[in-house]
Amino acid sequence: MTRLPLFHSTVRPEWIDYNGHMSEAFYVLVFGHATDALMIETGLDSGYRESTGCSLYTVESHIRFLQDVPDAAHLTIRTRVLGAAARKARFVHEMYVVSEPESEPTPDAAPVATTELLTVHVDQQAGRAAAFPAPVRHRFTELTEPAPDWAGRSIADVP
Repeated sequence: MTRLPLFHSTVRPEWIDYNGHMSEAFYVLVFGHATDALMIETGLDSGYRESTGCSLYTVESHIRFLQDVPDAAHLTIRTRVLGAAARKARFVHEMYVVSEPESEPTPDAAPVATTELLTVHVDQQAGRAAAFPAPVRHRFTELTEPAPDWAGRSIADVP
């Protein structure tokens, strides 16, 4: 199975909130950078965007905050493509705290946060969804793997 490269980041002091751990806005930032890395790996890089006027837009996301993340923590993001259609792609990011910068999580590591995203390929000039070019769609298909158990869930009702 083909896998995407891991994305790495380190928590900065300005990302720490009044509770002493990474603020929710910065989880989105780190996951957003991991999405940028996915776009590069699938052929939707800056050159593609400039030459075609098309880009990937997130239309839905669901984040789970599972453990607090402290200042200066080394983060590794694993991205899994769950599927792609003519104009859409679905993928997840799993965030791990690792002991060293640029390292991989151990096989038994649990993620500290996850996000699931539904994206649409958009022709920005036309202002509407557009089909992926064949090589991009093929790359998404090549990267597709089974969904983790937690994917596809929604927020529970509050009685």
